[in-house]
Order: sequence, then C-alpha cells, then structure tokens
Amino acid sequence: MSEPTGAARRRGPFKVGDQVQLTDPKGRHYTFTLEAGKNFHTHKGSFPHDELIGAPEGSVVRTTGNVAYLALRPLLPDYVLSMPRGAAVVYPKDAGQILAFADIFPGARVVEAGVGSGSLSSFLLRAIGDQGMLHSYERREDFADIARQNVERYFGGPHPAWQLTVGDLQDNLSDTEVDRVILDMLAPWECLEAVSKALVPGGIVCCYVATTTQLARTVESIREIGCFNEPTAWETMIRNWHIEGLAVRPDHRMIGHTGFLLTARRLADGVEPPMRRRRPAKGAYGEDYEGPNADGGTGR
Repeated sequence: MSEPTGAARRRGPFKVGDQVQLTDPKGRHYTFTLEAGKNFHTHKGSFPHDELIGAPEGSVVRTTGNVAYLALRPLLPDYVLSMPRGAAVVYPKDAGQILAFADIFPGARVVEAGVGSGSLSSFLLRAIGDQGMLHSYERREDFADIARQNVERYFGGPHPAWQLTVGDLQDNLSDTEVDRVILDMLAPWECLEAVSKALVPGGIVCCYVATTTQLARTVESIREIGCFNEPTAWETMIRNWHIEGLAVRPDHRMIGHTGFLLTARRLADGVEPPMRRRRPAKGAYGEDYEGPNADGGTGR
C-alpha cells in the first residue's frame, strides 16, 4: 500500500529538497530548503546544508559563530504562516476549528470557495487524503497561481485529490453529492443557492467571514433559504502562557479576532426547518422585516 501524498516528506532523516525550520536561542524561526553544497547564512555565522542532509530530525547544528540552532521540519501551521501570500491566509486556529466543526473526514467530497494563498486548502487536503475530493474555486488567477505553488511545495507535487478552478463558485459549480462546502469570501450569501443544490442531505456549509455585518447577513440568508437547520456562529482566540519556574502567567500578547465561523446542515429535500423559539431584543429587527421569526418566535 502506497503512502499518502506528502507523508514521506514528514518523517525520516533530512533529505535534499526537504524544508527545514531552524530555531535560534531566542526562539526565532528560519525556514529554508535543503540543497547539497549550499550554505545557510545568518548574522551569527553560517553552516553547510550537507551537515543536515542525512541527519535525524531534531538535530542541533552550530554556525561558524558557535551559535546553536535546533533543526526540525516545519509543521503545517508553521508552513502556512511563512509561505508566500497573495491574499490573507486562514490562520491555523481557524483552520483547526473548520476541520473539527465542519467534520472534515478522510474521503470527504469538499468544495472550497476563496482559495486565497492555499492555507486552508493544505489543511483540507491533508484531512481528506488521496481518496477524497477537494474542488477549490478562486476568482483571481494570480491568487490561484500562488495557492497552487504553496500547496504543491508543501506536498512535494500536485495532490491527486485537488482540483482548482479560476472563477466564481455560483457560476461554475457543477459538483454534486458534496459532503462539505467551505466559503471563505466577502459575500457567502451569494453562493447559498448553488451550495444548497450541491450538498447532500446532512452535509455541512461552513462560512468564514471577517465582520459582524457579514456574519449577520449570512445567518439571515441561511434562515431565509429554508433548507438548512439553524446556523451556529462563533469565534476563537488563543492566548499563550509564559512558564519560567514559579513565574507562570499569560503572555501579554494573544491571537485575537481573525474571523467568525458559522456552520449549518443541509436538510432533506422538501423538509422545512422547525421554527426555533427565541426572543430577540426589542428592535433587533427593523420594523419592515418580514423574514423568519418576524414575530419573535411566538409562532403568531
């Protein structure tokens, strides 16, 4: 049985063509690709690449200035934060939430709109594996080119489960029997009609938006289309901790708001979502609002 795409690049001794992440004594990272006969230069001296080729991961090398660097392969979260960018990337904290709460599984058929720089595509491809399907749509050809290069650099070549189309999802979507749809775009509500036709019953649409106005409009559009259950929305924040002996405290910096996530599940054809009883604050909807729950969830 052959190894999954990219797996051989994640284990064993360092080889020519591998990416290496060096960590200096202050915790700073430096990433480069191993080439025979080349030297890695820093302001603290240099060392030959050949010193790492054939060495086990987790080795320590010293520069000509006698500074020690720890050598490891970069993790995918490290890679996406350092790779060339066209558009902004989906941060690892949000990609992890998407993989978990959109329930991305091996062999899943996934559609992605808004490929950006290829960050989320890389996470999705690793989760679905060679037997899955990821069809990514990107409006801008220059972004698509950068994303393709980044994904192929990470996996060591084209991924057999990936198809990349330049164009709008709502105009080009031809996939059917799709398990999951991920929308990372300015106006995801424009795609909901096409998405609802592509998703299987029980399938999940997951939207990643930056602002509260986008979030509100997307949620109301999902409610209005009438073939999804009640959407769930949230955001995540990460705060690291400083631990040095008895000095244990939260770091002064944290990864705060990057975007909102929301998910909803496709209902069976012909089924209307049960009315959710909720009592919004007075004035939450304008006087002219006539959409779902215009009566405040009283059913009258």
